Amino acid sequence: MKLFLNLLLASPLFAAPVNIYIGTQTGKSGNSEGIYSTSFDPETGKLGEVKLAAKYQQPGFLIAHPTKRLLYCVGAPSAAYADGTSSVAAFKIVDKGMLEFLKDSSTGGKGACHLALDATGSTLAIANYGDGSISTVRLDGGLPDKVASVRINPGSGPNPSRQQATHAHGAYFNYANKRLLVPDLGLDRVWSYGFSAETSTFDPTEGSPFIAESGTGPRHLVFSADERNAYIVNELDNTVTACAFDAGAGTFKSLQRISTLPEGWTGQSTTAEIQIHPNGRFVYVSNRGHDSIAIFARDGKTGTLTSKGQVPCGGKIPRHFAIAPGGKWLVCAHQDSNTLTALPLDPETGALGPAAPPVPCPNPICLLFAE
Repeated sequence: MKLFLNLLLASPLFAAPVNIYIGTQTGKSGNSEGIYSTSFDPETGKLGEVKLAAKYQQPGFLIAHPTKRLLYCVGAPSAAYADGTSSVAAFKIVDKGMLEFLKDSSTGGKGACHLALDATGSTLAIANYGDGSISTVRLDGGLPDKVASVRINPGSGPNPSRQQATHAHGAYFNYANKRLLVPDLGLDRVWSYGFSAETSTFDPTEGSPFIAESGTGPRHLVFSADERNAYIVNELDNTVTACAFDAGAGTFKSLQRISTLPEGWTGQSTTAEIQIHPNGRFVYVSNRGHDSIAIFARDGKTGTLTSKGQVPCGGKIPRHFAIAPGGKWLVCAHQDSNTLTALPLDPETGALGPAAPPVPCPNPICLLFAE
């Protein structure tokens, strides 16, 4: 396995420039109009000029279909739905980083912020932060169709300004495609539900949630390649919880909670994105406020993390980042400074080098490498 990963990371297949699609916040500073794209050279780390790929309102988190040339985003419909719900939209990926709008439909919830596509390519799962709901949408020929299931969990957390109610913030399917996992920032939970690909529905009675430390605010998570471990980034207390994960039962067991910030730092900051390197040896987290990328070495046997420090990300409020194909660069999206930066990454040590000069981009909040 290690030899395969080393060959993969060194493969000349990654030498050609690739496309990055960029989700943005429209209607704010930066004059964003929709989804943008740019080219990226995985050998040199050079970002191309950012251009508008398709107009759409509030096109936040993006994902691509595994077998079809389709891209999906959560956002807002051109004509508001009567119930005020968010939309999920499908676009055809065309040449030169452009997108062609195909169809959108309701997510079944308000304030959609994250989505996932199941292994069969037939179901989208959506975390709707606004009303806290978790929903699934059936795909028909790859296009969003009807809402299959919706769940709003009752309760609140100890932080009165951020945890007054449920706030689903991420959606993930396990590798076997039998479970739907949802970090809930408002209730300090990671919900674990049984999932049926045949019906695109999830069962809220089948599975037990992971109960996080009070007031931590679970936001996103990432699995190790063998799925023995999961790493949950907690937005409100700037930590990562390393867990043992039982894929069959869909349960988490906490192993460790570790800070993403330098010891003794007292400024205002919240975490955003978490990613694991393709070689499985390092975990990265973005700090908004401290404006850095935190680096952790991962112990493949125990699943625990060791802090390797923080590196300035090159902009303000790193809402999202992505590790480039080949594993030698990390590209970061800075929401408040309206820029993208590329940081060199050493796959052997996990270290990040200084950020390259920033490239202008209006209100970037999500990055997706896709061809």
